[in-house]
Parts: sequence; structure tokens; C-alpha cells
Amino acid sequence: MLKALFPGVEHLQNVHPLFVHFPIAFLAGASLFYLLAWRFRKESLATTAFSLLVLGALASAAAAGTGLYAEPGVMVSRSVRTRLLQEHKELMLWTSGLSIVLALWAASFRPFPQKGRPLFLLMLLVLLAVMSLGVDYGARMVYDYNAGGSACPQPIEFSR
Repeated sequence: MLKALFPGVEHLQNVHPLFVHFPIAFLAGASLFYLLAWRFRKESLATTAFSLLVLGALASAAAAGTGLYAEPGVMVSRSVRTRLLQEHKELMLWTSGLSIVLALWAASFRPFPQKGRPLFLLMLLVLLAVMSLGVDYGARMVYDYNAGGSACPQPIEFSR
């Protein structure tokens, strides 16, 4: 049924790529909205930020779970596995853990912690930095070392 609706899925080695973009978007959006809420002192922006943070934490857990499940089947050389996959895995597990901690912190003082707010905002920026590094490792595996399998056959031919 999934292949009938989304024929591109048959080219994937696993379902991990279907999950990875959601935490990136939600967590980046949450950080932006929290910074805007802080800057403009708007409760509505903080409420939106909180919703995005919770969605990002849930999505990061799903992406991490599918990544851990897919890891043994990723067809890359031992050196790529050691230098890229392991780094990607560790950074993204940190991203997931940090996003869950921040979501729980925000849920305890919904929607935006008053006490420790500068630390909360700093931790959001740290989250973005860690996530960006992890995303870069994942992208390098897919696009530089064809970890996406037949989703990115090499060489990629140019066409208009």
C-alpha cells in the first residue's frame, strides 16, 4: 500500500529518511519562536514554540529509533561507518535526548520557563548546533558515500 501511494519509497534501504526531516524543522522552528517570544515578550509565540518543541522531541525520538533500527543494514565501508555513521549516531542521540529534556523543562513551566530562561535559550542554541553537526554527518553519508542505496545511484547524471 505504501509503495502504491509513494513509489519513491521502494528505492529506500529503510524508512529512516522518511522521519529525519521532521525533527530538523520542528526543533529549528521551536528555537526561532522561543527567541521571538523572548524578544517581543509575546505569550502566543511562546505557546507556538512550546508546541513545536514537543513535536520536535517526539519526532527526534522517532528518527533516532528508525536510525538505530536501520544502522546494521546501512551499506557503507568500515571507514565511513567509523568516521561518519558513528559520529552521526552519537550527535543525533544527543539531539534527541536534549530535545526531550528541554521539552520536559518547558512542560514543567509551560510554555516558556521564567526561571533560568537565558540558560533555556542557550540550550536551544546548543541543541541547534549539535543537531546541525549530526545532520551534516548524515548528509555526507548519503550524498558523498551513497548510504541511501539506490535512492542516489552514482554517478548522478545531469538533465534539464
